[in-house]
Amino acid sequence: MPDSPSGLRHTLSRLRLKRQSPESRILFRKAPLSPESVLLVRGLLVLGLLALVYVVFYLDREGLRDNLDGHVSALDVLYFTMITITTVGYGDIVPVTDQARLFDTLIGTPVRIFVWLIFVGTAYQFVIQRVIEDFKMSRLQAQLRDHVVICGFGDSGRLAASELVSRGTAPEQIVVIDSNEASLRLASDAGFIGLNGQATREELLRIAGVERARAVIIALGRDDTTLLCLLTVRTLNPDARAVVSIREGENRKLVEKAGADVVISPWQVSGYLLADGVDQNRVVEVAHEMLSQGGALDLVERAVRSGEIGAHPRELTGTAVLAVVRQGRRYWFWECRDQPLEAGDLLITVDANRA
Repeated sequence: MPDSPSGLRHTLSRLRLKRQSPESRILFRKAPLSPESVLLVRGLLVLGLLALVYVVFYLDREGLRDNLDGHVSALDVLYFTMITITTVGYGDIVPVTDQARLFDTLIGTPVRIFVWLIFVGTAYQFVIQRVIEDFKMSRLQAQLRDHVVICGFGDSGRLAASELVSRGTAPEQIVVIDSNEASLRLASDAGFIGLNGQATREELLRIAGVERARAVIIALGRDDTTLLCLLTVRTLNPDARAVVSIREGENRKLVEKAGADVVISPWQVSGYLLADGVDQNRVVEVAHEMLSQGGALDLVERAVRSGEIGAHPRELTGTAVLAVVRQGRRYWFWECRDQPLEAGDLLITVDANRA
């Protein structure tokens, strides 16, 4: 059985109270009318209200007095209706009977307020709101430097944004591009900057400040769209670090040739972990601890420190070296454990999270 109206309101109130932003919307639906249709409907509504007031004043025109010639014509009634609704009120025509004054009080005043609300609401929706948004976008473009742009705010994009924050990136330094309004509301509630639109559009990427971004994460869910987005990003910023998520492993080489610095296939990684979980109890747990910032272990890529130069990887204390990257080539621990570390080496380590 569906909830009663009062029960539904109670349920919605509880849902809003559980949110960080209780005023945020729960229901998102496509607007049933175009902007032109909205303007037409509102214009007809205003004309209808004016016609209602005019008809009543005309039928009760004996309750009005014209201080100029003493005669109230149909044109005078129209004039009086307009100056009454617009609150101009010159005083040349006034209601003199109790009936006319009662109508002006109980009907004319509410209609006047309602018409002004329609005017103000329409002006805000179609003019003021856009001016404010343009101003905010100008400030946004001026302030964004060395930020991260996330194209696609699905499950992978949300988790990536959360991990970036836990690793020290300020929420206001993360720009999210998505065409789903509900996803953008989640992003804005988390403190991120949300832009509504297709991440493949060059003008939207420019608004997001891709030219000045330090990294771009592309997690759009479709490899063809991902490739187009990556090519557009590389056109705008050849130097930003591009981290790309793909669905099909066979597209890895294509995406790498398009300029991706890191290519990840979540489905492939998930498949490996699912298979490991069949026969091994702790592998998935350890992998999760190493990958997530909140775990007991951190998987870290860092430059060799000055005090570590000359030491062997097996001799380092407080860290476990998995691999060493030297001059672009990776050496596993067992390949380099007895070789001295050199300046410029990169270490892939597992460190204990002491936070």
